[in-house]
Amino acid sequence: MTVARIYVLFYKNGTIVKNDDLYTPLMAGNHRTKNKTGISGDNTADNISEKNKYYSELTGHYWIWKNTEQEIVGTCHYRRFFAGRNEPIIYRIKRLFYYPVGLYKKRAGLIYTSRVNFWEKRILGKDQLLNLLEKYDAILPQPRILRYSVKEHYRRYHNLDDLKLLEAIIREKHPEYLQALNDVMESNQLYANNMFILKNQHFQEFMSWLFDILFEFEKRAVLSDYAGYQERVLGFIAERLLNVWFRKKSMNCLELKVVYFKNLKFE
Repeated sequence: MTVARIYVLFYKNGTIVKNDDLYTPLMAGNHRTKNKTGISGDNTADNISEKNKYYSELTGHYWIWKNTEQEIVGTCHYRRFFAGRNEPIIYRIKRLFYYPVGLYKKRAGLIYTSRVNFWEKRILGKDQLLNLLEKYDAILPQPRILRYSVKEHYRRYHNLDDLKLLEAIIREKHPEYLQALNDVMESNQLYANNMFILKNQHFQEFMSWLFDILFEFEKRAVLSDYAGYQERVLGFIAERLLNVWFRKKSMNCLELKVVYFKNLKFE
């Protein structure tokens, strides 16, 4: 069994920042590309690739769950990676200027950069990861700090009926998670982008719980009513569910900053 693997999720062909013994690019929704990108896709064996417009990167998560095996598994994005080192002092000084221009909350936990060569060497590495997971159960991105509660934030950018349906499903199928759901909805912090690194035992448990709820949501929702950006509804719901699961589990988690690469080339 592979010791550790972090899957870098793509949705179209573009710059591959990391592809080594730890990082593996994976095309989510690969059924649309007809395997022309040169990146391994999520449309082989047991998969839900054709549902990508509703599930977003979660079709990649499902494929990883059903078709791979490693002792430690993680996910990140083509332009978002866990930072393995602290920001240099110049970056920390720059961050101070976020306060007067109102960007501090929006960019909390994020390192925005166009310097791929500089930061590629500072992304979380394999030896560092293995050492960290001797002390911690999981690794998560530092949470986003929202201007509003998670519930109000969702109402402003999506359809609040989604959360009502989600609550009904959890109440029926996983009532022991109701308090965690309420706690997350009332808070103003959110682990974003469906990024995580877990030991296999916890990964299997999380995926089983997550997709049990997502598939039920898919059955009950009228997905044809969602258009454009809102079509990714199950990806948005999964993002909130990740927070609920970790809130309930009270695991010993390490939160790392996320390196966000700007201006990468994509087709």
